[in-house]
Amino acid sequence: MERIMVQAMRSHNVKTQMIASPTKIEDYYRKHHDEFTSKEEIKLRMIMISGQKDTGNAQAQKALAEEVLGRLASGGEFEQTAQVYSEDSTKDNGGDWGWIGRNTLAAPLEKFAFNMPVGRISNIIDYAGNYYILKVEDKRGGTTKSLAEARADIEKKLIQDEAQQLQERWIAGLRKKAYIRTF
Repeated sequence: MERIMVQAMRSHNVKTQMIASPTKIEDYYRKHHDEFTSKEEIKLRMIMISGQKDTGNAQAQKALAEEVLGRLASGGEFEQTAQVYSEDSTKDNGGDWGWIGRNTLAAPLEKFAFNMPVGRISNIIDYAGNYYILKVEDKRGGTTKSLAEARADIEKKLIQDEAQQLQERWIAGLRKKAYIRTF
């Protein structure tokens, strides 16, 4: 019962019918634009062929990478080809890295992967002594909500923030006025 009375006092002293002005909403949207942008992700498969197995055999490893790319270009399934030829930890899963965001891969690989069209197989990427072949299976995110789409969320947040500030000021005022005596 006491909680209900306290809640009633709070809602009476903290205005519940607050409105966020369109100007405040637009300002918040401009200042917090990143909050309304979803993170870009790709569903990636990768084949990695080590060029560092044997330094005298680097040409053979490059030739193997070219052979693998040729198999894929002639219609070979990426998943099965990765299970046979890939040398990274995702080999057993057909080179499946799942959904990954930016800053997951090394910068040169990320640049290729995030700029590739869905379904396309990359050329051989020579990086850090290894040979990589990438396939982007799907993309999502990287989109920004428009102001119209974000308006209700922004308004709710601004009203909550203002109500919180009013409540804190009200409680601070009560504390100043309170006279507490202990025995």
